[in-house]
Amino acid sequence: MMHRLVLMSLLCLVSASTLAEKAPIRVLTTFSILADLAHQVGGERVVVTSLVGPDQDAHGFDPRASDIRRMSQTDLVIANGLGFDPWIARMVAAARYKGRVLTVSDGITPLMADAHEDHEDEKSASHAHGDHGAADPHAWLDIDHARHYVRAIAATLGTIDPAGAALYTDRASTYIAQLDALDVELRNRFSALPDHRRTVVTPHDAFGYFAHAYGLHFVAPAGLSNEASPSAASLATLIEQLRELKVPVVFLESFADERLIERIRAATGARRGGTLYADALASGGPASTYLGMMRHNADTLLSGLDTQ
Repeated sequence: MMHRLVLMSLLCLVSASTLAEKAPIRVLTTFSILADLAHQVGGERVVVTSLVGPDQDAHGFDPRASDIRRMSQTDLVIANGLGFDPWIARMVAAARYKGRVLTVSDGITPLMADAHEDHEDEKSASHAHGDHGAADPHAWLDIDHARHYVRAIAATLGTIDPAGAALYTDRASTYIAQLDALDVELRNRFSALPDHRRTVVTPHDAFGYFAHAYGLHFVAPAGLSNEASPSAASLATLIEQLRELKVPVVFLESFADERLIERIRAATGARRGGTLYADALASGGPASTYLGMMRHNADTLLSGLDTQ
């Protein structure tokens, strides 16, 4: 009888140890795009949740008490940095969080608001909104930076969960190969556009990295945040310049105020293009993953620009 009790105790210890080894790493990301990247790297070894979900705007996020509690039970917090999610520091302090915080943009040289203007045509009014000198936080819209994010996530997960380090590295390599293929595809497709079809009008200034990667010229009346609003004078200047450039199409964004882009469209005679995704994934459909979002944006842009 004693032997059976000892054996059962040992089996329970082994089972508990096995369960502990298989317990998923709890990952909390600041917004939906990072959540998808973390899931792609972590697979079944991680449980990923996002503070700001698909089709939601991180710029105006206001943490709740339940978000603070969720953070306190998390193994890894992943933030973008570059001023995109500054509220995460307050949450860390409020939760007295002692776990790992990964800022995926660390090590990236960001584009500055002025650099957009340097890269684009001098006629652009896209920076009349007062963001000069501010770092552009939307680094994920350059696939090269997404690769940087993925490598950082894999390395950090590997330090938290050494038993899964090889898996994270393998999954990151597989996913980066998909990113590489998409990047080549987009570069080939955009390279076929003539110069006079490379001007893109969007509600806010989110696409500087995309423009830099694929040789486009993005013009936006509002600033780096969806909450920014242009002055009447800067908007009038922009409309006048768009008329001079004879830009025939303007694009929407997933949760930007359509009234602003509609005002520009009506004043310039441009037609409405499709909807682009910059700050969040869609809750469903092609743009519900990072790869899908980037391809959707390219398809939407090329469809509108090719008909100019």
